[in-house]
Amino acid sequence: MKRVLTGIKSTGQPHLGNYLGAMRPAIQMTKKLDQQESYLFIPDYHSLISVHDGNELRQSNYMVAATWIACGLDPDKTVVYRQSDVPEIFELNWILSCFTPKGFMNRAHAYKARLQDNEEQGRSDLDTGVSMGLYNYPVLMAADILLFSADEVPVGEDQVQHIEFARDIAQKFNHAYGDILKLPKPVISLAKTIPGLDGRKMSKSYNNHIPVFAPEKKLRKLVMKIKTDSSAPEDPKDPSQSTIFDLFKEFSSKDEQLDLAKRYETGIGWGEAKQALFEKMNEELAPKREVYEVTMADIDALEKVLAAGAEKARVVARKLLGEVRSAIGV
Repeated sequence: MKRVLTGIKSTGQPHLGNYLGAMRPAIQMTKKLDQQESYLFIPDYHSLISVHDGNELRQSNYMVAATWIACGLDPDKTVVYRQSDVPEIFELNWILSCFTPKGFMNRAHAYKARLQDNEEQGRSDLDTGVSMGLYNYPVLMAADILLFSADEVPVGEDQVQHIEFARDIAQKFNHAYGDILKLPKPVISLAKTIPGLDGRKMSKSYNNHIPVFAPEKKLRKLVMKIKTDSSAPEDPKDPSQSTIFDLFKEFSSKDEQLDLAKRYETGIGWGEAKQALFEKMNEELAPKREVYEVTMADIDALEKVLAAGAEKARVVARKLLGEVRSAIGV
């Protein structure tokens, strides 16, 4: 059976970009259980790069796990686990680092973005704020993927490089020891880039995100903050150039999209368009929000779910790591 693996960092409650771009498609894929196995994990050690408050990281883990469950994840049919509960990942991380050229890391998007930011800020040391965790991020990502012999990894277009790095590192290892590590394939079509309040990619770092389970009143308030132009309500508008319409498409039927597009073309006030978006968003998210709140109210039960998932994951992890250890001679 084909094995599909994906994860979302534990940096607070996931936002709509996470939900629409990765979580909803991943859960839809888990319904094909006659064709594939699904592994969904919380990469909390990746979050340690930027989150240095223990309580915050712990709470974020729970938020992400509860969001998965609220969105329809069935822990009995999908292996869901915290990265930190699978120590085999970190042993493989070191092994893979010994097969990773430094030049790979120099080309990593996150590292290059930090260098560029330091340069734009006029800092003399371009490595200011660069931890080894940030620098080595792609190797740990490769370990996350390769340890479970993932066939496919749903990713956004901006994350394809991580899969390419994992494939390149695996090939270098396999060149030395034989075909032990499976080369994963990115599935780009299942991970969309979702616009934020300002039209840029939705991201917590841009502070333009909408928490997926924000209370109803807050959700509406955030939707009303979506950036628009100064055109009058009666002016015709192009739906293809509208962040509001882009988001509306994610929550509506084709007929509903055609109807709203006509209203754009004949003239619609931005407040009216935002209200239409909010109503469709809340229609889908309200029942899930209720499940999320119930799940977050019982942390002990949530811990049991994560522990059971880690136990299943470690069975697979120990087997592959055993083959790797035998190959390298330890």
